[in-house]
Amino acid sequence: MSLTYGEIKSQYSALQQTYDYMLKNRTAITDFFHSQGKRSVTFIGCGSSYTLSESAAFSVRLRTGIPASALAGGDLLLNAEAYSSLLSDTLLIAPSRSGSTSEIVESVRLLKLSGEAPVMAISCVVDSALSEFADFALSLPWAFDHSVCQTRTVTNLYTANLMIAAFLGHDESVLADIAVAIAQGEAYMERFESAIREASDYGWTNAVLLADGELNGLAAEGAIALTEIAKVQAHAFHVLDVRHGPMVTVGPETLVIAHLTGAGSEHQRKLMQDIRARGAKIIAFGDAAAKISEHHVDLAIMTESQLNRPVQGIPFLFIPQIVALCSAERQGIDPDKPDGLTAWVKL
Repeated sequence: MSLTYGEIKSQYSALQQTYDYMLKNRTAITDFFHSQGKRSVTFIGCGSSYTLSESAAFSVRLRTGIPASALAGGDLLLNAEAYSSLLSDTLLIAPSRSGSTSEIVESVRLLKLSGEAPVMAISCVVDSALSEFADFALSLPWAFDHSVCQTRTVTNLYTANLMIAAFLGHDESVLADIAVAIAQGEAYMERFESAIREASDYGWTNAVLLADGELNGLAAEGAIALTEIAKVQAHAFHVLDVRHGPMVTVGPETLVIAHLTGAGSEHQRKLMQDIRARGAKIIAFGDAAAKISEHHVDLAIMTESQLNRPVQGIPFLFIPQIVALCSAERQGIDPDKPDGLTAWVKL
């Protein structure tokens, strides 16, 4: 068994620890946020943590009405002066596996020296380099991925970010649904892993991931996982946006992973029909309310319970993770040691 597979399969036991830890720190998190008196929130990340930052910023906007945005760490490092107006009255939140990625650590260091913004760090290492510069640090060591590509870490950081948004927005329904998703997680993986492997076990060479709202950032993360673990071309788009140009890349050698909702079902159904008419295979995911028709997709995956849309991202992530692992195994690629990558970048 690969290390990557073990980390994928252990993500729900880690999630329970993350959930308990975040609830324990709820008051401290909200007190810190309110004590800063900032008008906006800016998430920063690199690679996977940037896609999570995109989702997190969306969650904060929706759950709180507070302006929130995401910046890539390298972009911020190179162009901080250009973003001075954005950074002048914002709270920075930096989710990171290692807390050691050069672009993030150096950006935060320079911003702290200039007195630009207070920083909340969320890392999977205790006493990380990032936490040394942070005004408030959260640590999730049980979620740390030892393999190069992130899987368990991503799911846990996504959940931590979402819980912060729910805390700030007093969204108790999201917090309750996260607990439900975690409780059902082991059974969910057991129920669908073989079907995911079977549906993706053919000679596809490119993948398209489709999701809207807070899950669009997770679709981008899924594309990263497929690229890093399986060395395939993968791209993410909003669901209906795939018609606006990207459809030309969809064909018999394409695997589509789509998050579908209960809203606009007729438009989604027609899109799935059009994608299949181009020869692609589809793995479609949704919660119990999505009512995905197995006549229009190759594999329909639905959660046992209805879940708030951002919470659906937790089980959704499992799909591209297993697809990437299955593709790597089929190609004879070691998922733990992708060629040319390191666990975190040191400039």
